[in-house]
Amino acid sequence: MAQGPWFYCLKHRAVEPRDGCAERHRLGPYETREEAERAVESVAEREERLEAEDRAWQGD
Repeated sequence: MAQGPWFYCLKHRAVEPRDGCAERHRLGPYETREEAERAVESVAEREERLEAEDRAWQGD
């Protein structure tokens, strides 16, 4: 089994090893392939959490 780091390619919507697409097209690095597979979902969850924190800080 290939070793990490792993990246999620936004251009191809696929998990790639280090020697994949250009950095501007990728999220990562991730330690495991499974983490890279969840990249888009984890970014959305983090963004939702940060927006909620901003709303709370602003008093909304």
